[in-house]
Amino acid sequence: MGVNVDHVATVRQARGSLDPDPVEAAQAAVRGGADSIVCHLREDRRHIQDRDLRRVRQLVRTRLNLEMAMSEEIIQIALEVKPDQVTLVPERRQERTTEGGLGVSVALDRIRRVVESFGKGDIPVSLFIEADEGQVKSARSSGAASIEIHTGRYANLSSAKDIEEELRRISAAAKSGRKEGLRVAAGHGLNLANVAAIARIPEIEELNIGHSIVGRAILVGMEEATREIKAAMDAARVR
Repeated sequence: MGVNVDHVATVRQARGSLDPDPVEAAQAAVRGGADSIVCHLREDRRHIQDRDLRRVRQLVRTRLNLEMAMSEEIIQIALEVKPDQVTLVPERRQERTTEGGLGVSVALDRIRRVVESFGKGDIPVSLFIEADEGQVKSARSSGAASIEIHTGRYANLSSAKDIEEELRRISAAAKSGRKEGLRVAAGHGLNLANVAAIARIPEIEELNIGHSIVGRAILVGMEEATREIKAAMDAARVR
């Protein structure tokens, strides 16, 4: 499980102060069972700052997954910091959070060049995509090592029929990813109430969760909030 600490920084930036510290939150998440820490260094620096990223790399003893747009500035920072993985995501200044997956098919040539640049730095690349088998095949063509399937639509649905249909799409995309030789992750909008169905999809090796853990941490602390959702994932896996 990857824990995204962006929104710890969001709270800090609301007052322009030093607290809460996303690095301390990341360390607490690791104590709670996080297998990796996720940070999204946005071009507008709305939450995670350059210093946060460097301190996480230096001080947190687990994998670092850097989410990022295909910005030349951010690419250069990533090549310098050397996270264990980068995840390419679409990014719009107006959005509150990432709203969907990359259009890999449309931007394939550009993505290939970025993947090649990171390959020279020995940094594997994951692509954040919709649950679409065509996007999976394009991801494989890009040279990326992994995909992360966007679960935001699933998380926002309320009809049981619609949820089942979306789960089928996610499962099919995960199966396709595994068949293509890609490592498969998923994330966005997952919480204690909805994580089990995604965790039960056998081809999905990793879930990345942020907002719901940070929100729960306000009440129980970061370590316990991480421990709770990881326990829910593990329980779903053994069924």
